[in-house]
Amino acid sequence: MHVLLVVIAVVYLRGWLRLRSPSFQVIDGWRAVSFLLGVFLIWIAVASPLASGDAHRLTVHMLQHLLLMSLAPPLIWLGEPVRPLLWGLPRRVGETVALPLFLRRPIRRLGTVLGHPAVCWTAATAALLAWHVPAVFTLGMHSETWHAIEHASFLSAGLLFWWPVVQPWPKSSADRGWSIVLYLFLATLPCDILSGFLVFSERVAYPAYLSTHRHSSLSVLNDQQYAGALMWTAVTIIYLVAGVIVSTRLLSGSKVLLKNPRTMEVA
Repeated sequence: MHVLLVVIAVVYLRGWLRLRSPSFQVIDGWRAVSFLLGVFLIWIAVASPLASGDAHRLTVHMLQHLLLMSLAPPLIWLGEPVRPLLWGLPRRVGETVALPLFLRRPIRRLGTVLGHPAVCWTAATAALLAWHVPAVFTLGMHSETWHAIEHASFLSAGLLFWWPVVQPWPKSSADRGWSIVLYLFLATLPCDILSGFLVFSERVAYPAYLSTHRHSSLSVLNDQQYAGALMWTAVTIIYLVAGVIVSTRLLSGSKVLLKNPRTMEVA
Protein backbone atom coordinates (compact mmCIF):
# COMPACT_ATOMS: atom_id res chain seq x y z
CA MET A 1 0.00 0.00 0.00
CA HIS A 2 2.87 2.37 0.80
CA VAL A 3 4.33 1.83 -2.68
CA LEU A 4 0.98 2.22 -4.45
CA LEU A 5 0.21 5.52 -2.75
CA VAL A 6 3.70 6.85 -3.51
CA VAL A 7 3.35 5.83 -7.18
CA ILE A 8 -0.03 7.57 -7.44
CA ALA A 9 1.38 10.75 -5.88
CA VAL A 10 4.42 10.75 -8.19
CA VAL A 11 2.32 10.13 -11.32
CA TYR A 12 -0.04 12.95 -10.33
CA LEU A 13 2.83 15.39 -9.73
CA ARG A 14 4.48 14.44 -13.02
CA GLY A 15 1.23 15.06 -14.89
CA TRP A 16 0.55 18.29 -13.01
CA LEU A 17 3.97 19.62 -13.97
CA ARG A 18 3.44 18.65 -17.62
CA LEU A 19 0.07 20.43 -17.63
CA ARG A 20 1.72 23.64 -16.47
CA SER A 21 2.94 24.11 -20.03
CA PRO A 22 1.59 27.33 -21.64
CA SER A 23 -0.25 25.23 -24.21
CA PHE A 24 -2.50 23.68 -21.53
CA GLN A 25 -4.96 25.02 -19.01
CA VAL A 26 -3.05 25.25 -15.76
CA ILE A 27 -4.32 23.34 -12.74
CA ASP A 28 -3.80 25.57 -9.72
CA GLY A 29 -1.17 24.67 -7.16
CA TRP A 30 -3.71 24.46 -4.35
CA ARG A 31 -5.41 21.62 -6.20
CA ALA A 32 -2.17 19.65 -6.25
CA VAL A 33 -1.79 20.25 -2.52
CA SER A 34 -5.38 19.09 -1.98
CA PHE A 35 -4.81 15.87 -3.91
CA LEU A 36 -1.58 15.05 -2.09
CA LEU A 37 -3.23 15.76 1.27
CA GLY A 38 -6.02 13.36 0.34
CA VAL A 39 -3.48 10.66 -0.53
CA PHE A 40 -1.71 11.33 2.77
CA LEU A 41 -4.97 10.88 4.70
CA ILE A 42 -5.51 7.55 2.95
CA TRP A 43 -2.03 6.51 4.06
CA ILE A 44 -2.83 7.49 7.64
CA ALA A 45 -6.03 5.42 7.53
CA VAL A 46 -4.66 2.20 6.04
CA ALA A 47 -0.86 2.13 6.21
CA SER A 48 0.32 4.24 9.15
CA PRO A 49 0.84 2.95 12.72
CA LEU A 50 -2.68 4.22 13.45
CA ALA A 51 -4.12 1.58 11.11
CA SER A 52 -3.30 -1.31 13.45
CA GLY A 53 -5.24 0.35 16.26
CA ASP A 54 -8.64 -0.49 14.78
CA ALA A 55 -8.24 -4.05 16.06
CA HIS A 56 -8.24 -2.71 19.62
CA ARG A 57 -10.44 0.42 19.54
CA LEU A 58 -13.73 1.09 17.77
CA THR A 59 -12.83 4.79 17.97
CA VAL A 60 -9.79 4.15 15.75
CA HIS A 61 -11.94 2.20 13.32
CA MET A 62 -14.37 5.12 13.18
CA LEU A 63 -11.53 7.54 12.53
CA GLN A 64 -10.39 5.35 9.61
CA HIS A 65 -13.93 5.33 8.28
CA LEU A 66 -14.11 9.14 8.44
CA LEU A 67 -10.75 9.57 6.73
CA LEU A 68 -11.62 7.17 3.91
CA MET A 69 -15.21 8.28 3.29
CA SER A 70 -15.55 11.89 4.44
CA LEU A 71 -12.15 13.63 4.31
CA ALA A 72 -9.82 12.08 1.73
CA PRO A 73 -12.34 11.76 -1.17
CA PRO A 74 -13.35 15.45 -1.44
CA LEU A 75 -9.68 16.45 -1.22
CA ILE A 76 -8.85 13.98 -3.99
CA TRP A 77 -11.60 15.33 -6.25
CA LEU A 78 -10.65 18.95 -5.56
CA GLY A 79 -7.27 18.05 -7.05
CA GLU A 80 -9.01 17.31 -10.40
CA PRO A 81 -6.96 14.11 -10.69
CA VAL A 82 -8.09 12.76 -14.06
CA ARG A 83 -5.94 14.95 -16.30
CA PRO A 84 -2.78 14.94 -14.14
CA LEU A 85 -2.92 11.16 -13.72
CA LEU A 86 -3.43 10.63 -17.46
CA TRP A 87 -0.60 13.00 -18.36
CA GLY A 88 1.62 11.63 -15.62
CA LEU A 89 1.68 8.15 -17.10
CA PRO A 90 4.40 7.19 -19.61
CA ARG A 91 3.43 8.54 -23.03
CA ARG A 92 2.84 5.13 -24.60
CA VAL A 93 0.59 4.04 -21.76
CA GLY A 94 -1.25 7.34 -21.40
CA GLU A 95 -1.80 8.14 -25.09
CA THR A 96 -2.32 4.65 -26.52
CA VAL A 97 -4.09 2.86 -23.66
CA ALA A 98 -5.46 5.04 -20.85
CA LEU A 99 -6.78 8.05 -22.79
CA PRO A 100 -8.55 6.08 -25.58
CA LEU A 101 -10.09 3.82 -22.94
CA PHE A 102 -11.25 6.83 -20.92
CA LEU A 103 -12.85 8.41 -24.01
CA ARG A 104 -14.74 5.32 -25.13
CA ARG A 105 -18.49 5.80 -25.13
CA PRO A 106 -19.34 2.79 -22.88
CA ILE A 107 -16.85 4.03 -20.26
CA ARG A 108 -18.29 7.53 -20.34
CA ARG A 109 -21.84 6.17 -20.10
CA LEU A 110 -20.79 4.05 -17.13
CA GLY A 111 -19.31 7.16 -15.53
CA THR A 112 -22.58 9.02 -16.07
CA VAL A 113 -24.57 6.25 -14.40
CA LEU A 114 -22.16 5.87 -11.48
CA GLY A 115 -22.03 9.64 -11.01
CA HIS A 116 -25.79 10.03 -10.57
CA PRO A 117 -26.55 11.32 -7.05
CA ALA A 118 -29.03 8.52 -6.35
CA VAL A 119 -26.41 5.87 -7.13
CA CYS A 120 -23.72 7.70 -5.17
CA TRP A 121 -25.93 8.19 -2.11
CA THR A 122 -27.07 4.56 -2.15
CA ALA A 123 -23.53 3.23 -2.49
CA ALA A 124 -22.23 5.32 0.42
CA THR A 125 -25.17 4.42 2.66
CA ALA A 126 -24.90 0.73 1.82
CA ALA A 127 -21.18 0.64 2.57
CA LEU A 128 -21.67 2.50 5.86
CA LEU A 129 -24.50 0.34 7.17
CA ALA A 130 -23.34 -3.03 5.80
CA TRP A 131 -19.87 -2.88 7.34
CA HIS A 132 -21.30 -1.91 10.73
CA VAL A 133 -23.57 -4.94 10.95
CA PRO A 134 -21.95 -6.87 13.85
CA ALA A 135 -21.47 -10.13 11.91
CA VAL A 136 -19.93 -8.37 8.89
CA PHE A 137 -17.83 -6.14 11.16
CA THR A 138 -16.43 -9.21 12.94
CA LEU A 139 -15.63 -10.82 9.59
CA GLY A 140 -13.56 -7.77 8.65
CA MET A 141 -11.70 -7.90 11.95
CA HIS A 142 -10.78 -11.57 11.69
CA SER A 143 -9.73 -11.67 8.03
CA GLU A 144 -7.00 -9.54 6.46
CA THR A 145 -8.57 -10.00 3.03
CA TRP A 146 -11.99 -8.83 4.16
CA HIS A 147 -10.37 -6.04 6.13
CA ALA A 148 -8.72 -4.78 2.93
CA ILE A 149 -12.03 -5.12 1.07
CA GLU A 150 -13.71 -3.11 3.81
CA HIS A 151 -11.21 -0.26 3.47
CA ALA A 152 -11.47 -0.36 -0.34
CA SER A 153 -15.26 -0.20 -0.21
CA PHE A 154 -15.17 2.73 2.23
CA LEU A 155 -12.83 4.66 -0.08
CA SER A 156 -14.71 3.73 -3.26
CA ALA A 157 -18.06 4.68 -1.72
CA GLY A 158 -16.57 7.93 -0.45
CA LEU A 159 -15.24 8.82 -3.89
CA LEU A 160 -18.63 8.08 -5.43
CA PHE A 161 -20.46 10.08 -2.78
CA TRP A 162 -18.38 13.23 -3.19
CA TRP A 163 -18.33 13.16 -7.01
CA PRO A 164 -21.68 15.01 -7.47
CA VAL A 165 -20.74 17.48 -4.73
CA VAL A 166 -17.27 18.51 -5.95
CA GLN A 167 -17.92 17.81 -9.66
CA PRO A 168 -14.27 17.60 -10.77
CA TRP A 169 -13.21 17.57 -14.40
CA PRO A 170 -14.84 16.26 -16.53
CA LYS A 171 -17.94 17.92 -15.13
CA SER A 172 -21.37 16.44 -15.63
CA SER A 173 -23.57 18.33 -18.07
CA ALA A 174 -26.47 18.11 -15.62
CA ASP A 175 -26.86 21.04 -13.25
CA ARG A 176 -27.87 19.59 -9.87
CA GLY A 177 -28.37 22.99 -8.27
CA TRP A 178 -29.95 23.07 -4.83
CA SER A 179 -30.60 19.33 -4.91
CA ILE A 180 -26.98 18.83 -3.81
CA VAL A 181 -27.72 20.62 -0.54
CA LEU A 182 -30.63 18.21 0.03
CA TYR A 183 -28.31 15.37 -1.00
CA LEU A 184 -25.85 16.32 1.74
CA PHE A 185 -28.61 16.66 4.32
CA LEU A 186 -30.05 13.24 3.50
CA ALA A 187 -26.58 11.73 3.74
CA THR A 188 -26.35 12.75 7.39
CA LEU A 189 -29.42 10.70 8.32
CA PRO A 190 -27.87 7.18 8.11
CA CYS A 191 -24.82 8.48 9.97
CA ASP A 192 -27.04 10.02 12.65
CA ILE A 193 -28.92 6.75 13.10
CA LEU A 194 -25.77 4.65 13.40
CA SER A 195 -23.89 7.10 15.62
CA GLY A 196 -26.98 7.63 17.81
CA PHE A 197 -27.26 3.88 18.29
CA LEU A 198 -23.59 3.61 19.29
CA VAL A 199 -23.79 6.56 21.68
CA PHE A 200 -27.01 5.68 23.52
CA SER A 201 -26.93 1.88 23.41
CA GLU A 202 -26.28 0.21 26.75
CA ARG A 203 -25.09 -2.98 25.06
CA VAL A 204 -21.78 -3.70 23.36
CA ALA A 205 -22.45 -3.84 19.63
CA TYR A 206 -19.19 -5.57 18.70
CA PRO A 207 -18.24 -8.30 21.21
CA ALA A 208 -14.95 -8.90 19.36
CA TYR A 209 -13.51 -5.91 21.23
CA LEU A 210 -14.18 -7.49 24.63
CA SER A 211 -10.95 -9.51 24.50
CA THR A 212 -8.84 -6.54 23.38
CA HIS A 213 -9.89 -4.26 26.24
CA ARG A 214 -8.95 -6.55 29.11
CA HIS A 215 -5.87 -4.53 30.00
CA SER A 216 -7.35 -1.10 29.17
CA SER A 217 -8.79 1.51 31.50
CA LEU A 218 -11.33 2.39 28.78
CA SER A 219 -14.31 0.04 28.75
CA VAL A 220 -15.65 -1.39 25.51
CA LEU A 221 -18.93 0.43 25.99
CA ASN A 222 -17.21 3.78 26.57
CA ASP A 223 -15.07 3.22 23.50
CA GLN A 224 -18.24 2.51 21.53
CA GLN A 225 -19.84 5.72 22.79
CA TYR A 226 -16.76 7.78 21.93
CA ALA A 227 -16.73 6.27 18.43
CA GLY A 228 -20.37 7.17 17.90
CA ALA A 229 -19.84 10.70 19.21
CA LEU A 230 -16.82 11.14 16.92
CA MET A 231 -18.80 10.07 13.90
CA TRP A 232 -21.82 12.19 14.82
CA THR A 233 -19.77 15.34 15.36
CA ALA A 234 -17.36 14.96 12.45
CA VAL A 235 -19.97 14.08 9.83
CA THR A 236 -22.23 16.92 10.93
CA ILE A 237 -19.40 19.46 10.66
CA ILE A 238 -18.02 18.14 7.35
CA TYR A 239 -21.39 18.00 5.62
CA LEU A 240 -22.43 21.35 7.06
CA VAL A 241 -19.25 23.01 5.72
CA ALA A 242 -19.80 21.37 2.32
CA GLY A 243 -23.44 22.51 2.29
CA VAL A 244 -22.46 26.09 3.13
CA ILE A 245 -19.84 26.14 0.34
CA VAL A 246 -22.31 24.75 -2.21
CA SER A 247 -25.02 27.19 -1.10
CA THR A 248 -22.62 30.13 -1.32
CA ARG A 249 -21.64 29.19 -4.87
CA LEU A 250 -25.27 28.78 -5.91
CA LEU A 251 -26.20 32.15 -4.43
CA SER A 252 -23.21 33.79 -6.11
CA GLY A 253 -24.31 32.31 -9.44
CA SER A 254 -27.85 33.63 -8.91
CA LYS A 255 -26.51 37.12 -8.26
CA VAL A 256 -24.51 37.01 -11.50
CA LEU A 257 -27.61 36.02 -13.46
CA LEU A 258 -29.67 38.82 -11.90
CA LYS A 259 -27.01 41.38 -12.72
CA ASN A 260 -26.78 40.18 -16.33
CA PRO A 261 -30.22 40.05 -18.00
CA ARG A 262 -28.77 38.59 -21.22
CA THR A 263 -27.27 35.66 -19.29
CA MET A 264 -30.59 35.13 -17.52
CA GLU A 265 -32.46 35.04 -20.82
CA VAL A 266 -30.08 32.48 -22.30
CA ALA A 267 -30.31 30.33 -19.14
